[in-house]
Amino acid sequence: MLYARSPERVQKFLDQLGRATEAKVYYVEEYGREQHDIVINCIGFGNPQKLKDNLEDIFRITTMYDDLIIGYLEANPDTIYINLSSGAAYGTDFSRPLDEHSQAQFNINNLKADEFYGIAKLHSEARHRALKTLTIIDLRIFGYFSRYIDQNEKFLLSEIIACLKNKQTFITSPVDIWRDYLHPHDLSSLIDCCIIRYPLNSVYDAHSNKEVSKFELLSSFAEIYGLKYKVNDAFQPQSVTGTKSYYFPTGHRASEVGYAPIFTSLEGIKLETAAILATQ
Repeated sequence: MLYARSPERVQKFLDQLGRATEAKVYYVEEYGREQHDIVINCIGFGNPQKLKDNLEDIFRITTMYDDLIIGYLEANPDTIYINLSSGAAYGTDFSRPLDEHSQAQFNINNLKADEFYGIAKLHSEARHRALKTLTIIDLRIFGYFSRYIDQNEKFLLSEIIACLKNKQTFITSPVDIWRDYLHPHDLSSLIDCCIIRYPLNSVYDAHSNKEVSKFELLSSFAEIYGLKYKVNDAFQPQSVTGTKSYYFPTGHRASEVGYAPIFTSLEGIKLETAAILATQ
């Protein structure tokens, strides 16, 4: 069963995949109408511009659907709840790689808009840890890439692919950044590992087998696909959730539940990019 704020969009996606008959799609407000053993919550703002334009909704939407699921868990305590959280829960200081001793940092006396998303995620995680009798697992996603990415969005990889397809030059700043991108297979594997360890109430940083730098990524795209890119000293990238130089985890506590990612960030990106370009 699938629940969505826009069931018609999900149904259209299933139609495109040729899997329209494999799942029923309901409005998310109808959640709980059918009995189930596992629920995965991936509701949120997938579009950076929508996030920027609706800052006041970050807390409301996060809490609203979390309340809906927790209400079901309280009536059905054997249910497994897997919540896709975010690395943004660590705050906005990503000037160095994160490890298991890293602490969330927010400027509590002068909160800024780029902190709201992370605070909402941290609040949700804290609430889940307090509900220690329920099986709730938060998976912090730092980056994710699949062949179904919306190529019109303002993400690093979607912009690179758009430039590649349109034969445009990708413009970037001279500052390198590091990112971690999960391949769909590894995300699915991590979810399976958590389900097998039932009962469990914990949080894990989701990670690939190795992070990738921006210039390593650009060099690979240039070599394999002929991407043209240009370094512009005056270029200033913008991020709704703040500047992130080292946005990847080095703590791999998820191994405690048996998680062992297969793909590095770059390997996963190559596989999914090949699938995207093969359909063009």
